[in-house]
Amino acid sequence: MPESNKPISLNGNLSHVQETIFSKMSALATKHEAVNLSQGFPDFPADPELLDRAKHYMEVGPHQYAPMPGDLGFRKALCNISESEFQSPYNAENEICITAGATQAIGTVLATAIREGDEVLVFSPAYDCYFPMIELYGGRPITIKLQHPDYSVDWEQVKRLISHRTKMIIINSPHNPSGRLWKDDDFRQLQEIVADSSILILADEVYEHLVFDPNQKRSVRQYPELRKRSFVVGSLGKTVHLTGWKIGYCLAPENMMREFKKVHQYFVFSINHPLQKALADYLPQANLVELGTVFKTKHDWLYKALKEETRFKPLVSEGTYFMLVDYSDLSQDSELAFAEKLTIDHGVASIPLSPFYRDPVDHKVLRLCFAKNDDTLKAALSKLAQV
Repeated sequence: MPESNKPISLNGNLSHVQETIFSKMSALATKHEAVNLSQGFPDFPADPELLDRAKHYMEVGPHQYAPMPGDLGFRKALCNISESEFQSPYNAENEICITAGATQAIGTVLATAIREGDEVLVFSPAYDCYFPMIELYGGRPITIKLQHPDYSVDWEQVKRLISHRTKMIIINSPHNPSGRLWKDDDFRQLQEIVADSSILILADEVYEHLVFDPNQKRSVRQYPELRKRSFVVGSLGKTVHLTGWKIGYCLAPENMMREFKKVHQYFVFSINHPLQKALADYLPQANLVELGTVFKTKHDWLYKALKEETRFKPLVSEGTYFMLVDYSDLSQDSELAFAEKLTIDHGVASIPLSPFYRDPVDHKVLRLCFAKNDDTLKAALSKLAQV
């Protein structure tokens, strides 16, 4: 029988999903040698002390599988931070699991909880993995648009969209991409809405240590009605400036964590053991409070410089290492078209905000990452000033 050159058809659950905007813009930045303020990763070195600890454990081990939930010393260090930062203790034995980055933790939560037809409320603009992962497990994303330009929550809209099919609500504070924080009233509103229900919360708190004002730092862990139903996701990549290590974690009450680990064990089982050991040594003496100050300084410098030296209109951030900028005084091009033009013609790569939405939105806004050294930011500003 003659062989056919026709490819085998594959209709996967995510066949409709295209290359992410982050991959697209970073590739464009490389091709055109642009200053890359698109993807959210630092370009400055990590603490040498942490790298020394990593080198030590790479040399002496352990080099075999870590315990499935993670190295116990590392789990204890993270639980101690939760108690210190938010007065919310978790049991290191049975209420935390180390994951291959925060995105794996998010996917595992959704695989654990979501079944065909379940509805998941998502505030948008939103981190791009939420929507496809909900769909991957048969769920239905229900979008709640944050109010531009301050990206606040319309709580009346939330109440209207809650139904008997609502299985979960995903929240993200500090928020990517806007850099805004949920206030005490937001958490209390959510607490009131979910009280006496079986609705779960997925709290994406990967930027928890990058809050500029320590007095404004809040977590679902501080609100009893939310804590008892929340999977809290964190990221060491964001905390220690080593996104390539891909180490995250999930905190949850014991009954929920038990189900989470059943899924986790078949996704990855365990995470890089020497790096967990290095982080377990490093975290107890790390000054995490200082992180917010470091990034506030960068934010304030960039905000002032953009206002004074360019025609971009920056929007204030309160946490993370992202800043939104309005370019409506410069162009009426779509966000993607303008981001591409900015990269190719002016040598600065950014991320258009529209891909963070489920439905078409075009506010003429781009996202810049300022987790860069001073020379990188100055080079970018010099180019932006010429647009």
